[in-house]
Amino acid sequence: MSGFHASVLTLYPEMFPGALGLSLAGKALQDGKWSLDAVQIRDFANDRHRSVDDTPAGGGAGMVMRADVLARAIDHVAPPHDNRPRLLMSPRGKPLTQARVRELAVGPGATILCGRFEGVDQRIIEARELEEVSIGDYILSGGEPAALVLLDAVVRLLPGVMGNDISGDEESFEGGLLEHPHYTRPQEFEGRAIPDVLVSGNHARIAEWRRQKALELTRARRPDLASGLNGKD
Repeated sequence: MSGFHASVLTLYPEMFPGALGLSLAGKALQDGKWSLDAVQIRDFANDRHRSVDDTPAGGGAGMVMRADVLARAIDHVAPPHDNRPRLLMSPRGKPLTQARVRELAVGPGATILCGRFEGVDQRIIEARELEEVSIGDYILSGGEPAALVLLDAVVRLLPGVMGNDISGDEESFEGGLLEHPHYTRPQEFEGRAIPDVLVSGNHARIAEWRRQKALELTRARRPDLASGLNGKD
């Protein structure tokens, strides 16, 4: 297997490729710049009802995905020689960052488990060394939308996916800052003009303006990011 290959373990394989089949990711998928297979977890259940979950030990609401079923599914798509990271989309996971996205983009791909119900048996997380990943502090109905978000972020950074690779270098989070504001024609819109500096032709002044605006936006909207700037202007 060569190139970036994603294996998604899910109860709803029909959700893939979804939005990943369109735009940049879709063209890249069609062109073979990356590959994807969505695997039905129920195929690895061993009872006639194809059960993948059971009641939580100790009681409580909801159901928990079974470790034995998930183990068979994971081992099928990611045997011991498979060096792709094994990810579990989970609201209690480590927040996904652009730095982690870039790490994944230069790797061989990923095996992604999409949780459902109340979650998955802790023993499968430990036994298969799953990396729990969160895309935000909110709860989704399942891990599938989160997996789509993660893959979209990764795929766009693969070689040859973006028409102009440099376009990814100045985006939000790449330098620890939110991205500066953008403008284009018309020169004036409803009484609002493009800032003079951007049409001055002075590239040094434009770069400084963009940097300053990025700093202002970051400090106003993401003070958690701004705190790591060490007082830089």
